[in-house]
Amino acid sequence: MNKDVISYLDKELNDRFIVINTDYINDHQVAYDVNAKEFHSILSHLKMIGWTQLSTLTCVDFIKENKFQLVAILFNWEKAVYIQLRIILDRDNPLFRTITTIYPGAQYYEREVHEMFGVEFEGNEDSYKNYFLELWDDIPPLRKDFNSRAYSDKKYQKREYSASYVNKEEGAK
Repeated sequence: MNKDVISYLDKELNDRFIVINTDYINDHQVAYDVNAKEFHSILSHLKMIGWTQLSTLTCVDFIKENKFQLVAILFNWEKAVYIQLRIILDRDNPLFRTITTIYPGAQYYEREVHEMFGVEFEGNEDSYKNYFLELWDDIPPLRKDFNSRAYSDKKYQKREYSASYVNKEEGAK
C-alpha cells in the first residue's frame, strides 16, 4: 500500500515541480531535495493532498560545504507516510521566508532553528524570541563551529575535583 502512495507522490511532485533528488528511506518515508524557490509551493500542494501535519522543521549543518539543509517532515494520517522535504541554504546568509502561512505551528520550530542554528525566518517575528537560551551571547550552539569547551571555559569557573569523591567501596570491587 505505501509503495503505491510513494509512487503517487513521486508522480505528483515530479509532474509539478523540480525534484533534485529522491531518497526512499523505507516503506513509510521518502525524502525529496527541492529548490528553495519552490519550497512553499510544494508545501502548500502537499498539505492540499493530505500531508496536513508538520511533524517537525529542523536544520542540518554541513560546515565543509558552507551550507545548511532545512528539513520539513510532513505526515499524512490516512496514508501513514512521512515526507522529508529538504532544501539548501547558504550558511553565511541563512535567510528564508517563514512557512507559518502554510503550517501555523511552524512558528515554534522556526524559533528553535533560529536559536540553535541562526537561520532567520522572514515574516515570523516570533522566531527572534528566546526559546531555550536566555542571555545567550555566542554563536548558535548547534552550529558545528561552536566550541562548547571554549564557551564553558569562558562562562563558568573552573573547579578542581579530587579522588575523594570516588566511592571507595565500589572502587574495591
